[in-house]
Amino acid sequence: MEGMVRAVCLSKARGTEKVNVGRGELQADWGLAGDAHAGHWHRQVSLLSADKIAAFNAKGANVQPGAFGENLVVEGLDFRALPVGTRLRCGKALLEITQIGKECHSHCAIYHRVGDCIMPREGVFAKVLESGPVAVGDVMTVEARPEPLPFQAAVITLSDRCAAGQREDKSGPAIVERLKQNGYEVIETLLLPDGRPALEKELRRLCDQRRPDLILTTGGTGFSPRDVTPEATLAVAERQAPGIAEAIRAASLRITPRAMLGRGVSVIRGKTLIINLPGSPKACHESMDVFLDQMPHALTLLRGAVTDCAASAPAQTV
Repeated sequence: MEGMVRAVCLSKARGTEKVNVGRGELQADWGLAGDAHAGHWHRQVSLLSADKIAAFNAKGANVQPGAFGENLVVEGLDFRALPVGTRLRCGKALLEITQIGKECHSHCAIYHRVGDCIMPREGVFAKVLESGPVAVGDVMTVEARPEPLPFQAAVITLSDRCAAGQREDKSGPAIVERLKQNGYEVIETLLLPDGRPALEKELRRLCDQRRPDLILTTGGTGFSPRDVTPEATLAVAERQAPGIAEAIRAASLRITPRAMLGRGVSVIRGKTLIINLPGSPKACHESMDVFLDQMPHALTLLRGAVTDCAASAPAQTV
């Protein structure tokens, strides 16, 4: 799969339309030199397919490359159809897709001008792995990864006191460390107050845009009026995976009878598995002991890979 670069666009300020400058320098772990969106984060470079702009202009919009805030306009590649983790080679430069689409918090200049913007629907974002120049006319190709994309995970802590700075979050970091020991790439960690709206919003964003294989939440699974993590998780679910939560409770009951009060759920949204864990670091570790060795098989299935379901998955617990 390959395409051709049709525009290289920069802007000096976020939220403004970019200008096609024809060429630029992609800098590793930074982005397009001189662009306002470059930085040490996962959305270093934005890409948009040329045919998406053409289809938008066919409705009478008459916008130019860069109007949607995209850095690179490429003809011949449907970026929206490529999964997170896809690598793109453009000369010496190497990019890796990190996000599909985006949430529009405050409408950009093009939206205010024409009443619509395709970047949230059709744009993708990437980080720069290897530096190199980029110019109009360059060929961009999809490059095979030298190894499979590591399982990616996000961790969300739910706690009013921790979010207010009144108590240190120990559970979230404990989960992160355990995941890293087992070979996961932790792409985001969040600390939120208890409650449904913020958690539902972040779960949807992560699953639909960043698309990690696994999201683990900690906290908010008990009987307290503010413990609504299971309700928020069920609200974003497309499918349920109840066996994981059931297994956690069954194993925990052998440790303490209070495990019967745990209300955590396990669900699937898109290709992401979401599992609610209890609030204490000890209970988080005990819960992860139950399911972690089954995750490679489960997450491989979610990725769509064909596996032998009768075979035992290799253990990865630490």
